[in-house]
Amino acid sequence: MAEQGRDNFRDTIGTLNEEGKRAWVYPKKPYGKWYTYRKYVSYVLLAFLFSAPFIKIKGNQFLMFNVLERRFNIFGAPFWPQDFHLFVIMMIIGVVFVIFFTVAFGRIFCGWMCPQTIFLEMVFRRIEYLIEGDRGKQIRLDKMPWNAEKIKKRTLKWTIFFIISFLIANVFLAYLIGSDQLIRYITNGPSKHISTLISLLIFTGVFYFIFAWFREQVCIIACPYGRLQGVLLDNKSIVVAYDHKRGEKEKGRARFKKSEDRAATGKGDCIDCFQCVHVCPTGIDIRNGTQLECVNCTACIDACDSMMEAVNLPKGLIRYTSEENIEKKRKFEFSPRLKGYSVVLSILIAVLIGMLFLRNDVEARVLRLPGQLYERKADNIISNVYTYKLVNKTVDEIEDVTFRLKSHKGTIKVVSHDTFSVPEKGLAEGTLFIEINASALTGDKDRVTIEVLSGSDVIETTTTAFLGPRSYK
Repeated sequence: MAEQGRDNFRDTIGTLNEEGKRAWVYPKKPYGKWYTYRKYVSYVLLAFLFSAPFIKIKGNQFLMFNVLERRFNIFGAPFWPQDFHLFVIMMIIGVVFVIFFTVAFGRIFCGWMCPQTIFLEMVFRRIEYLIEGDRGKQIRLDKMPWNAEKIKKRTLKWTIFFIISFLIANVFLAYLIGSDQLIRYITNGPSKHISTLISLLIFTGVFYFIFAWFREQVCIIACPYGRLQGVLLDNKSIVVAYDHKRGEKEKGRARFKKSEDRAATGKGDCIDCFQCVHVCPTGIDIRNGTQLECVNCTACIDACDSMMEAVNLPKGLIRYTSEENIEKKRKFEFSPRLKGYSVVLSILIAVLIGMLFLRNDVEARVLRLPGQLYERKADNIISNVYTYKLVNKTVDEIEDVTFRLKSHKGTIKVVSHDTFSVPEKGLAEGTLFIEINASALTGDKDRVTIEVLSGSDVIETTTTAFLGPRSYK
């Protein structure tokens, strides 16, 4: 039964009790070298997250993901629906990049860069520690009846949580609709944009629910990445791991006794203080090995190092290492698996760079009007009718736009005007006729090349089909 009890962590997640109900996690406030490093990284990423929608490069928002209008800005470069293939390649590169780092360094993204972890651990939980105190005080407060102290602390905490959630929702909306549009909505007043206000409150409610109640369940239950790592990790991956060889030795872990010569007794260096368990934000015991719930946050490393220092034992009982290093003392190697991912990643990046260099600032599309055949005119002229659409991906208006046939002798007549302009970050569309002498046609369906000009400069080239009579093949 004892052995079965030691392995029962595999039967259920750490945040469920024996009755199958939610076991609330009260992590002890972490401190130490790794936690300090994480704070620096988190504050830089938070500053970036809150400032990115308001940074402009050549008039373009630094990051924007306007799904509704299918417009995206990546590092100031605008991407339209016509650039969707580029966006897809970027997403694939991101996925392969995360897979590559997971194989090499485990769930390091979750512990150091994931917005969920950063907001929960570095914002909401720090506020909670400030208002309610550390682990022990939080447990006592939770068990306390609803008296004046508890009502005061909980109301203050929940109010601050709601305000921060509302702020996050506004920033999230700036990524979706654009910061200029968001500022316009704010200055106009909420009464003029009720639907946007309702959406904002829904986002606020979702963020509040996640950070005030759902918390670590996002990483354990909702996020698929935790399950993905089980497929990607191997014994060569560097993860936050407990050195069971050193911690257990011949006689296993045991409580520390001040007058005891621990090396002579054969007991492991683990003093069974449970500090690594108390500090864990997902409620697991890292000594049971790599688990789905572990987000590699390093809190257990700092807690263990602190205890090892207090009892004059070497640090590093819990550390960044691989199972192979613990078992066989082998150093990290760039395995064939990692080399394979590196090759795939390099090829994808090279393809993306090539496509970006070939990408134009203007996208032109000329299509024959559906259901329309050619028209025969005087002097053996064959005429086809088309619709055109020009997309301007720049922040400058394109003026004096005209069309010119490149592949055949003929004329292009734009309906309603000879020249026109394409607005900044906008599009122009209309109808045009292409007229070619029948003698210049090589068949009943020729491919014609059309140049788009701004003044005398060619800004884009496109092709389309031109129908003619069969007798002129």
